[in-house]
Amino acid sequence: MKLSKRELEILELISCGYSDKEIAYSLKISARTVQTHVTRIVIKLGARNRTNAVANYLRQSYMSFA
Repeated sequence: MKLSKRELEILELISCGYSDKEIAYSLKISARTVQTHVTRIVIKLGARNRTNAVANYLRQSYMSFA
């Protein structure tokens, strides 16, 4: 499945080390909404958890630059 623009934005912020609260404040959404997006990201990427989803994202981003 393809990630939405918002999901990619959230994934990018997570990979930069931002917390859910910081992401929520930055995007003017609730922390619960951030958590919902993260759950969808994990499912769409077929990851085991949030950390695995970020690792897969970073690996794919790195490979696209190679």
